Amino acid sequence: MSKASQYANDFVSFLNSSPTPYHAVETVKSLLTKNGFKELSERVNWAGKILKGDKYYVTRNGSSIIAFTVGQNWKAGNGISIIGSHTDSPTLRIKPVSKKNTEGFIQVAVETYGGGIWHSWFDSDLSLAGRIIVKRDNKFIPKLININKPILKIPTLAIHLDRDVNQKFEFNKESQLLPIAGLTNASPKPNGGCCDNENSKLSTDEYQSLNSVIQRHNEQLVETIAKEANVTVDQIEDFELILYDNKEATIGGLNDEFIFSGRLDNLTSCFLSTEALIQSSKDLSTENGIRLISLFDHEEIGSSSAQGADSNFLPNILDRITGLSGSTSDADSQIQSRILESSAKSFFLSSDVAHGIHPNYVNKYESNHKPKLGEGPVIKINANQRYVTNSAGIVLLKELAKSAKVPLQLFVVANNSPCGSTIGPILSSKTGIRTLDLGNGVLSMHSIRETSSVQDIEHGINLFKSFFDNFTTVEPQIVIDGDY
Repeated sequence: MSKASQYANDFVSFLNSSPTPYHAVETVKSLLTKNGFKELSERVNWAGKILKGDKYYVTRNGSSIIAFTVGQNWKAGNGISIIGSHTDSPTLRIKPVSKKNTEGFIQVAVETYGGGIWHSWFDSDLSLAGRIIVKRDNKFIPKLININKPILKIPTLAIHLDRDVNQKFEFNKESQLLPIAGLTNASPKPNGGCCDNENSKLSTDEYQSLNSVIQRHNEQLVETIAKEANVTVDQIEDFELILYDNKEATIGGLNDEFIFSGRLDNLTSCFLSTEALIQSSKDLSTENGIRLISLFDHEEIGSSSAQGADSNFLPNILDRITGLSGSTSDADSQIQSRILESSAKSFFLSSDVAHGIHPNYVNKYESNHKPKLGEGPVIKINANQRYVTNSAGIVLLKELAKSAKVPLQLFVVANNSPCGSTIGPILSSKTGIRTLDLGNGVLSMHSIRETSSVQDIEHGINLFKSFFDNFTTVEPQIVIDGDY
């Protein structure tokens, strides 16, 4: 098996084990732990815990993670090479009160998350995964679940009842983007149903600030969740559950050149950066910098949360790392000066998937900027700073790509088209760290099933590994501010 095929197969496995941001972070944690990374907690003091030549990770909310390695020759004021991406994707999420029965069907009320291509969700076999909070030994703890079977469906209306459906498919997202989960007159509930179980009821003198999960959601759905989590219904305090396509990620195409899957935006970048960091962490004996990946939740809805890119998560971790690296006798002002010095010498690659050229909609692309699948990572440029790439960043990336023999492509959106954005502008303005936007090309971005290239997985890993391995050598050669 070629290296490209091996990487692609590993990526497919990563996708299939990561149906939600919580699972993606858990998968990344598992990969890091297997390769010697140690877990840190934001809830404790890090003094004396970070050592040169070692590697670490820290999570927030179980849906965002930062991992980093410390070079053996690191000192406060040296540069940090950073790759950032996001763990979330456009999807449907179960509403806090989801119980709904219509015309003999059990239905589940859902909420749209992000800017999905919602018509692609119709007639797909849908599964559920996410996080539940359970009560155990007077503690409330999270537990991940994945009901990996088709239990939900959003059926389209027969063409006989809507003759214009092929001209324009319109629907009400509140009343018609509504999954069915079963029939109310289907097989009897086990043991008379969960609501006949005394453990699921509250005594008459017990106060409820909110209705219980069994009151807010269909009882058979809650029973299914409890069974999957191996807990009793009365242990479930609440949950955050996400719908996903039950069809697994796979490699396809006449020559096995494509990857077909949901969540390519942006688990692609999560996988590439994690794999590159692991590979580059095997020998830190001559490294004088810090290598870091930051995978954030909530990018698809603007990043404004405690665990999003617009939070203090990355700035706080950078402060902890660089602040602890100075002498204990240093004054606060000297430590802060070193932190600022490190920021000025650092660089951030904002990695999110890019729009590959679509053969059926060529007129939607700027004529000289048509990124092709399989021909390398795409540098994203926008004069209005929706992407924050500039010429100095392009030169830096070009030098790193040359070392790894990775082809690069350029993309700007046409002037008559809207332009999306990334975590790049947010973090560059928040930290002052120079930033470049890039990503692997995909088709059908934000659909329930997207398409990308097998070859680009290898290209992406090789580029990111070169970034980590060679940044501290190449960066000083590109001088914009100062004496040159």
